[in-house]
Amino acid sequence: MAGPKIKYRSGYKYQLAEEYQIQVSIIQSEDIKRDFIELTPEGILTIKKGYAWDGPSGPTCDTPNFMRGSLVHDALYQLLRNEVIGEEWRDEADEELRRICREDGMSKIRSNWVYYAVRKWGKVAASPESKKKIHQAP
Repeated sequence: MAGPKIKYRSGYKYQLAEEYQIQVSIIQSEDIKRDFIELTPEGILTIKKGYAWDGPSGPTCDTPNFMRGSLVHDALYQLLRNEVIGEEWRDEADEELRRICREDGMSKIRSNWVYYAVRKWGKVAASPESKKKIHQAP
């Protein structure tokens, strides 16, 4: 006899080992508090220990100068997908990705390529229809 079913989401590659906090340009009128993501009205984004994300997307390499940007970008896109912040903030989320990658030593050419790629193909990832599906096993 099988035990109770489990519920899970797939598609993640990385898990944050320590809480991470950063100032972002996304300003809200009130605190946002979710299980793994918080955003203050002043734009302080906190990503909690245990947060899982898929790293850099697309035809690219998961290089050290891309990891922090991908973490912040994925967290912001999760807020967009879940309609916690409005879609008008998508461009700011994409700009944060480019800014952080540049801070971390990514070349200007590559960081611009990354930015233009998420501008062109990222809209679907920010859409509520792209929420991670919940699977069951067994």
